Amino acid sequence: MAESARGVHGGSLARSRVLTSFDPRTGETVGDYAVLDQADLTRAVRVARSSEKWWAALGFAGRKRWLLDWKRVIVRRAGELVDLISAETGKPEADAAIEVMQAVENLDWAARNAERALGRRRLGSSWFTRNERASVGYLPLGVVGVLGSWASPLYTPMGSIAYAMAAGNAVIFKPSELTPGVGVWLAESWARLAPNQPVLQVVTGDSSTGAALCRARVDKIAYAGSDAGAREVISLCAQTMTPVVVERFGKGAMVVQVDAKLDDAAEAAVFGAMSNAGQSPAGIQRAYVAESVYEPFLERVAARAGKLRPGGDRRASYGPMILESQVEVVRRQVKDAVAQGGRLVVGGLDSIREPYVEPIVLADVPEDSQAITGEAAGPVLIVNPVASMDEAVERINAAEHGLAVAVFTRDVRMVPEFAERIRTGVVTINSSMAYAGIPAMPFGGVGEYGQGHAHGEAGLREFTRTLSIAQKRYRGMADLATFDRHPRTLRMAKAVFRMRHGQG
Repeated sequence: MAESARGVHGGSLARSRVLTSFDPRTGETVGDYAVLDQADLTRAVRVARSSEKWWAALGFAGRKRWLLDWKRVIVRRAGELVDLISAETGKPEADAAIEVMQAVENLDWAARNAERALGRRRLGSSWFTRNERASVGYLPLGVVGVLGSWASPLYTPMGSIAYAMAAGNAVIFKPSELTPGVGVWLAESWARLAPNQPVLQVVTGDSSTGAALCRARVDKIAYAGSDAGAREVISLCAQTMTPVVVERFGKGAMVVQVDAKLDDAAEAAVFGAMSNAGQSPAGIQRAYVAESVYEPFLERVAARAGKLRPGGDRRASYGPMILESQVEVVRRQVKDAVAQGGRLVVGGLDSIREPYVEPIVLADVPEDSQAITGEAAGPVLIVNPVASMDEAVERINAAEHGLAVAVFTRDVRMVPEFAERIRTGVVTINSSMAYAGIPAMPFGGVGEYGQGHAHGEAGLREFTRTLSIAQKRYRGMADLATFDRHPRTLRMAKAVFRMRHGQG
């Protein structure tokens, strides 16, 4: 088995350790892959630095052509990729197809918009520097390491891979040990297009391989995953002063105002909480509902959630828990919520039938419950009443899950002011997860959720360094940057300064 394991670039490597991926629905083997070590990572970085020089020299227009060609390769073979995502995660085919489409949209947007976002542009100057012409541009960092997520093994890492490559970097992608095949497929699709220029490499392995990538002295690490994993990555990267962009797991919240369309809000809450078996970081963990519409909303949620059925067939609403240990997290959180006074509206502990978890809806859950303070896991939705929108803000901010908040109301004009009071990266109005399909829209966490941004212009700039240039075009009227300045020049400068800044 070891002799046939695949590692860097998907080629043959003889390794003493082998990683096997399994279909969580059936337990069947999907593939065997090499567990790469520090020496392998060192070689991968060396190759990446060579490829990065060629890639950066192409410029924005050249990289755009290559990336759009790569996009077409992925689209033509999308059926293979959908099947592989379904096999490694257990997702229904429809969910896997949506993930592929969203990933391709991000690749397309990054390729087409990198020059506009990162190209050199003129800057203004002050009165004293009118003779200077200033500009700013954004250059690639060099080599970026990406540590992938198992929950969305293509869409989430593509939010770093596509943007880093469009900015001119080479990328070394270490997929989750649960979904290595998706990463290998991605690298092989690039290799078909540019076999002699491994701008994208994939390294397979377990947590030791991820640690080796953090120590490999790349120019930046992008990580998506658990709280514990984020802290470990930050700690490892600190040893080499490698900057990190982090997207931690942890679903967001919903606020339902008294004037909300309750059917729409209930539909969004259930989908946000239950889709992908509740394993979507862009999803909904808890809904805070105005007291006067609390019971009608809860009834609608219960009716919708009660119709869902997990499973491994095409008609299933969602698939299994991808990470086996997450099942125990769901059990522990539900048990704690009920023990502290929360009430079960749909499902309960008997809904947990590994590897599947049937829908669970909890109501009136104390805010210090593990189900609220812990990382959200599984198809579980918490619905709590609030006396006012001020109380909703206090509860959302206290939980510190700062990725996204969905607000449902007919009075959309009040939302911007309301949103500014919430410590969150994204606020949506009358929708929940749709924002994840807008490539131009940057999102990132605050506080404990994460650091840095994904998607949009901010996502492109995450993988660049700033280069500012100032050029002296002629001798200024008030040249103060010299020891030969005349006293008359300084008097004139002071007079102009008072005139420009000392008056109302």
